[in-house]
Amino acid sequence: MPATLVVCLMLTGGEALEDYAEARAGSELTSLLEGAPTVAYRMESGDVTPIPVEDVEIGDRLLVRPHDTIPVDCRLSSATAVIDESSLTGESLPVEHVEGDSLLSGSLNGNAAIEVVATADASASQYQRIIELVQEAQDSKAPFVRLADRVAVPFTLIALVIAGAAWMIAGDPMRFAQVLVVATPCPLIIAAPVAFMAGMSRAARGGMIVKNAGTIEQVSKVRTVAFDKTGTLTRGVLEVSAVHCFAGHTEQEMLRLAASAELHSSHPLGEAIVATARRDGDVPVPSSAQEVPAQGVSAVVGGAHVRVGKRAFVADDSGGVDTGPEPDAGYTVIWIGIDGILVGRVDLSDPIRPETRATLTAVHQAGVPTTAMLTGDAEDTANRVAAAIGIDDVRAGLLPEDKVNAVSTMPNRPVMMVGDGVNDAPVLAVADVGVAMGARGSTAAVESADVVIMLDDFARIPRLLLLGQRTMKIAWQAILIGVIFSVVLMLIGATGVMPAFVGAWMQELVDLACILWALLAARPSRQEKELIAMSQAERPRVEVGVAIS
Repeated sequence: MPATLVVCLMLTGGEALEDYAEARAGSELTSLLEGAPTVAYRMESGDVTPIPVEDVEIGDRLLVRPHDTIPVDCRLSSATAVIDESSLTGESLPVEHVEGDSLLSGSLNGNAAIEVVATADASASQYQRIIELVQEAQDSKAPFVRLADRVAVPFTLIALVIAGAAWMIAGDPMRFAQVLVVATPCPLIIAAPVAFMAGMSRAARGGMIVKNAGTIEQVSKVRTVAFDKTGTLTRGVLEVSAVHCFAGHTEQEMLRLAASAELHSSHPLGEAIVATARRDGDVPVPSSAQEVPAQGVSAVVGGAHVRVGKRAFVADDSGGVDTGPEPDAGYTVIWIGIDGILVGRVDLSDPIRPETRATLTAVHQAGVPTTAMLTGDAEDTANRVAAAIGIDDVRAGLLPEDKVNAVSTMPNRPVMMVGDGVNDAPVLAVADVGVAMGARGSTAAVESADVVIMLDDFARIPRLLLLGQRTMKIAWQAILIGVIFSVVLMLIGATGVMPAFVGAWMQELVDLACILWALLAARPSRQEKELIAMSQAERPRVEVGVAIS
């Protein structure tokens, strides 16, 4: 009778322990759901009216009070704002924004009230997309977990065989009960789901939303990581890399002339030149400017006739001047001419992210033997980038369907594909693990991917790999701990030296040990801690003042 009561207590206690473990493991995912904004404060004719967040429309002017959650995606109207985006991106430090910056719903305002203009309604805002991803993640079940469920059946059969043999040999039916009371497959059934939930929760805390629990298992096995180039390995924004002067002018003069001619141009090359020139001072407004399609811009700047664009358009003859060293492969060149004379050139490129080389090294250190770059850019550009960062496999000039074929035929599998653009959506879907960089990017890429990295931080890739490996390792260890202890207890129970009452309590301790071990997946490994510390050391800090009244 006492043993029966303990077994009942064990069952109810086990259920309570499982509920606690799953709640603890999924705490970060749950906090994202619970943090969804519900109220917005609309500003109309000087009045502030609280409204349900579902009633916010695009273009509404909203007030966000100190320490309130930003209700919808919006544009900052106030001069400055300090925003806590940690719940969305995993960025631990506050982020400083200026007027005109985009703000994400779900992020937390700082110490001062700010005014914003809604750029999306609640259903289309960033936080709602995150909620949908999290709900999908919580409802998923990893293949590894289903495998553990199947292992539980033969484990139970083996326990029955041991119990029956003990009964037959000893001739005592109590031996049967003494074996079975310690033969619960709870470690197999509970430990794996808890470990996976803990791993997914830790990923969310680091700004990585894993949509499906099965993705964790695939991540742990990845043998090849393939990257899109533009916007992933590189910044995806053209920048001026060099300015060359030929006719006695200074670099600053050349840049200001080119920027003045390009001031009203919408071409990305012109915008990059103007942005660079404005860092050093004002850009003069041209007296007149005319854009010539596929050639360049012709303008009058300070009385001089300036042309910026292709070499043949800028000047028919260089006048025998030294045009400087030839630009490296992969650079875009904009020539500058004054009154028909070639006077300078501007070299532009899409700069490589400063953290790219270190990140690729960390990917190799995480046990991935092959890295690849899949890009639609010219081969010269792709090879220049690959040589600078140490990519193993370079494939250039690819259309979206070519990228799909490349990933499908890669020998070292599983393959993780990392991208951010609309053209990356097909290859993210076909890869064993698709990772979308930056949730502010293409909606198609985010929906096609298995993992969404909320912050545009390339260093999250090796962290994701280490997270998957640690989660799988902890899950296996928790299961093995439970199986080994259960088998040992069954053999002891078969000898008759351990009463069923004691065995029931011992099995409860086994369940507790397995679940506590599985919860270790919520903690990063030492290698991952080093990556986190390294990335945080490289970020600029924002000083946040506290108002005292």
